[in-house]
Amino acid sequence: MKNYNYSDMEKILWADDEIDLLKPHILFLKSKGYDIETVSNGRDALDMLDSTAISLVLLDENMPGLSGLETLQLINQAHPDVPVIMITKSEEENIMNQAIGNKITDYLIKPVNPMQIFLSIKKNLHSAKIIAEQTSSGYMHEFQKISSEINRASSLQEWMDCYRQLVYWEMKLSESDSNMDEMLLMQKRDANSNFAKFVKRNYESWVTGAERPLMSPDIFSKKIFPMLDKGEKIFFVLIDNFRFDQWRCVQPLMSEFFNISEDLYTTILPTSTQYARNAIFSGLMPLQIKEMFPDYWVEEDEDEGLNNHEEQLIGTLLDRFRRKERFTYTKINDTIAGEKFLSRLNSLKDIPLNVIVLNFIDMLSHARTESKMIRELANSDAAYRSLTESWFRHSSASEIFRRIADLGFKIILTTDHGTIRVDNPIKVVGDRNTNTNLRYKVGKNLNYNQKQVYEIKNPKKFGLPAPNLSSTFIFATNDDFFSYPNNYNYYVQYYSKTFQHGGISLQEMLVPLVTLTPKE
Repeated sequence: MKNYNYSDMEKILWADDEIDLLKPHILFLKSKGYDIETVSNGRDALDMLDSTAISLVLLDENMPGLSGLETLQLINQAHPDVPVIMITKSEEENIMNQAIGNKITDYLIKPVNPMQIFLSIKKNLHSAKIIAEQTSSGYMHEFQKISSEINRASSLQEWMDCYRQLVYWEMKLSESDSNMDEMLLMQKRDANSNFAKFVKRNYESWVTGAERPLMSPDIFSKKIFPMLDKGEKIFFVLIDNFRFDQWRCVQPLMSEFFNISEDLYTTILPTSTQYARNAIFSGLMPLQIKEMFPDYWVEEDEDEGLNNHEEQLIGTLLDRFRRKERFTYTKINDTIAGEKFLSRLNSLKDIPLNVIVLNFIDMLSHARTESKMIRELANSDAAYRSLTESWFRHSSASEIFRRIADLGFKIILTTDHGTIRVDNPIKVVGDRNTNTNLRYKVGKNLNYNQKQVYEIKNPKKFGLPAPNLSSTFIFATNDDFFSYPNNYNYYVQYYSKTFQHGGISLQEMLVPLVTLTPKE
């Protein structure tokens, strides 16, 4: 990859009352391509900044007249975008604290050699460009290796490893403002295409076999109950529609209060609230819920909320496993509900199992489809992650996690499914009783291209309730979404590039399952 001389055209101002003694340093920096302006006091430095485009300031702390710290404060007020490197003879902590408090860019203690100054300039003036170059180079180096792993992945663990790598590079490239977006998108599509084939080959054995990977109905029995058996107190927190990359963007905010153990699990199909989330809270496949607790199952065409019976389903799960633990259930849809929950949090400290559902991400996903403004705010996966991080940082959610840590509870953090940004319409014809989800359809008269979908013609065999004896489930793969021939162009334009769930993709099916242990 080409190495650019980033110093070209960069003008640096050096303010030092002994500037004549620094000629060797100045000549060295000029040899590196920098244009160096010099002044001998703070007042001249401010005048120079007002009249000349300066990229960075080297500022001596001990100057007559305006001191370095006074000059720094005035620079920050008048030119807050200009980075300042302070150079001082003093090692006094209070001077360093004052410099840091005034948002110094870097702090060097004399005597300094020219290379130290050059490296500080490079770090503070060109780091973003250098990081972008190195990140792009790193991804290009890993590209072939990841592609090979995608092509030969033959187990769920190998797919999880591939997905982790893709998320790692996706976030790293987006943070570095790299130009590798198209290459990464191509690789993600290739991965999802191969993953869909893997799921088609294996899904039946997962839901019918004696042994299967950890899936939605197994979370409580295999993750929560063993911890309760050890006498641990648990908060089970489910963030609806929470992808692995979204978890990774809020992870740094958690690490201040928790030691983190991160894992992934596999959702059932359809990857939607009605099926996957109810399976978590009941410990059952959807067909079993309908047969055992018909009052708690909501059909596709009913107007009743799809998750109105979660608390009752948890109760049935505990009863079936003869668990005697008390539990609470709280659904938080907005800030008011979050603040209300915080006000009573201390009253839960003696209850061994507390379940919280945070619905913000799901609401954001639907709002992005319906609102032009939210579409603009979340116009890419990177922007979608950014909104997630901003929500977590500034809402009651972060305070809820911090307060739970103070109580000493472990948290199992997970989701019911993820979401994928769809971009490729597939025509499906169905009658008026066909459900409206864009990533899966269930009906008795569906007309579609079999090669473009994963079809289940015997839903009961897969643990899915069939509205009719001849009902078929079909699932979209890759970044496809189902559209109807009627008013096709409008439909495609409206839903293209929206975030949807219900189908088969790495983003929807491989989702975070995280254990958060409070730090001492």
